Amino acid sequence: MTSPTGSFKAERLLSLDVFRGMTVAGMLLVNNPGTWSAIYPPLQHAPWHGWTPTDLIFPFFLFIVGITTELSLRARRARGDDEQAILRQILKRGALIFLFGLLLAGFPFFTWPPGLPGASFGERVIDRFEHWRIMGVLQRIGVAYLCGALLTWRTTVRQQGVILAALLFGYWALMTLVPVPDTGVAGRFVLDKPDQLLSAWLDRTVLGVNHLWSGAKTWDPEGLLSTIPAIGTMICGTFAGRWIARQELTLHERLVALFAVGALAMMVGLMWHWVFPINKSIWTSSYVVFTAGTGAVTLATCMWLIDGIGLRRWTFPFVVYGTNPMLAFLGSGLMARCISSLWTWETGDGSRISAQGFVFKTVYASWLPLREASFAYAVSFVALWFLILWAAWKRGFVLKV
Repeated sequence: MTSPTGSFKAERLLSLDVFRGMTVAGMLLVNNPGTWSAIYPPLQHAPWHGWTPTDLIFPFFLFIVGITTELSLRARRARGDDEQAILRQILKRGALIFLFGLLLAGFPFFTWPPGLPGASFGERVIDRFEHWRIMGVLQRIGVAYLCGALLTWRTTVRQQGVILAALLFGYWALMTLVPVPDTGVAGRFVLDKPDQLLSAWLDRTVLGVNHLWSGAKTWDPEGLLSTIPAIGTMICGTFAGRWIARQELTLHERLVALFAVGALAMMVGLMWHWVFPINKSIWTSSYVVFTAGTGAVTLATCMWLIDGIGLRRWTFPFVVYGTNPMLAFLGSGLMARCISSLWTWETGDGSRISAQGFVFKTVYASWLPLREASFAYAVSFVALWFLILWAAWKRGFVLKV
């Protein structure tokens, strides 16, 4: 196994930082509209089956985690790091990512007004713990990283390919052929009914309805069973990372392969969609293959523009975002919760308004049509976080796990 040269490493990291930065900035854009009642369709998730550009963001991030995991492991072994030290780092990082997600889900650790009117602060704390969502985006990333990194650390490429196939085909079989307890109906007959799927039953049984996504209450889009194929997305990223690190190949050869394999995976995913629909909320096998292919094509495009023809002047904002993704995710999540739910006050008519609602109505909706105002607020949120991350970047501060 050859290690990347210094020049390749710098170019590779720039391409990855740009790809990752685009993904993180996109995440902030779609997660922070001025109002959820007025959003452009491409900035919304697909209602159930199908996909929009928004549905590419989460799998892209997992795909990138797979790439960086492979490259990091390769670099650590090249410099002679102890295998047990590598293992400890994998276990620690996976646990910390999961823990950060769990803490973000529980913040601010009490039920805020207007929930539980008349309740004491202690009762609000207890209620929050009783309704603390266990799974979530960072929790899924933590589990997928842990499993994918351990596989990359200990298994061969051939074994990883077999495991990937087993995950995707096994999940397909579980979700379509196994009768769902309580109903006895095989999953293929209820794929359009979120709360009747095997994955929903497992989440309710193991996690409990009080600890699921509040937007559904009977199932969780980052639930237990659907995390299995998400590990497959991570593995696909490790394959891409292994390919772009092959120094015996020219940049042209690496790009051609990434474009070709990515396009093929997209077609396979679209064909699989006919029998097991592309669906982010249950992370279907067709969704894994399609989004991994789209991720490979996007990565190849970044490498071609940045490393191939040298167009780099446009990359700086995404480099800033891409070098500090954990700070962007955690910081923006905490900020959004504070300004939309925690920082509220009563208005003259007795109703309550949040800081986010006040800014949106005063600065944006007062003169723009509602949908344009909502989009402008989201763009402003992304710009604000660019300034925050730029300040951190100038000082060399990166939140690492």
